[in-house]
Amino acid sequence: MQVPFRRGLAALTLAAFGLAGALPAWAEGQLRIAEQFGIVYLLLNVAQDQALIQKHGKAQGVEINVEFVKLSGGANVNDALLSGSIDVAGAGVGPLLTIWDRTQGRQNVRGIASLGNFPYYLVSDRPGIKTIADFTDQDRIALPSVSVSVQARILQLASAKLWGDAQFSKLDKNQVALPHPEATAAIIKGGTEINAHFGNPPFQEQELAGNPNAHIVLKSYDVLGGPASATVLYGTEKFRKENPKTYKAFVDALAEAASFVRANPEKAADIFIRTNKSGIDRKLVLSIITNPEVEFKLTPQNTLRLAQFMQRIGAIKNKPASTRDYFFDDAHNVAGS
Repeated sequence: MQVPFRRGLAALTLAAFGLAGALPAWAEGQLRIAEQFGIVYLLLNVAQDQALIQKHGKAQGVEINVEFVKLSGGANVNDALLSGSIDVAGAGVGPLLTIWDRTQGRQNVRGIASLGNFPYYLVSDRPGIKTIADFTDQDRIALPSVSVSVQARILQLASAKLWGDAQFSKLDKNQVALPHPEATAAIIKGGTEINAHFGNPPFQEQELAGNPNAHIVLKSYDVLGGPASATVLYGTEKFRKENPKTYKAFVDALAEAASFVRANPEKAADIFIRTNKSGIDRKLVLSIITNPEVEFKLTPQNTLRLAQFMQRIGAIKNKPASTRDYFFDDAHNVAGS
């Protein structure tokens, strides 16, 4: 089975993207958005394909120049945001909480919106791995960023539940940072050093379909106690304050994109394939978009449990009392959890 994304790291490297030094903030009407890999970024794909940000910018009386860049791993995305090379970061809840904690009183990074609820699967092609307790020192788990990605944090939470908080990092030594497309190729091929991958849609579904030995070891919803937002968008307080029209246009575009996907799943599937230049099976994409466990919406859901766990184990210093601590006080975030 052919993996439908570019082999090799499709993300821009830090050097190529000029992340070594801080760049000046762009003026109102300029928007640079970092996304990663997967259907979890479908709202951004729709906004790009349908030029929704530009549309809502015109409604605000401003022409917006939008640039989408592809990165891999929350650590790289956070570096890009802090360097001033991007305005909006797309990554997991884990990286958001990390940068929120570290920038309080300075850049004051907070969440802009969720990209929806998606179940994330830890998949392995080794038959003997039925639960996380079966991993040995020889097993390697691929995920976007070691220790800090949302997949890594969920795995830590699962470890803490099984072995106690003192052993939350028990499986960190098994982790390997690898972009989802490359990790998926390894699982489908089988017989490589990588025998597990904590991914996201559609990569996890491709693995399950492409390797008869591939099976689910862990589901994020089971660890978090229900449906949860895993991938989010975030930015600095300065950007939001100094670019109110661009910011509003962006949020309005996301809301329209979410409505579009819910109303037009087949068109949304085509947009995903088109914008990602993907050869992925269309039926598989559509099955993910219409999965009852998947919900496209902006309001964050069930993120506080992970946030408070991260504070408890010392991954972040500040303990959030609610999502309002680490999401901007926008209307769609008020009912967040």
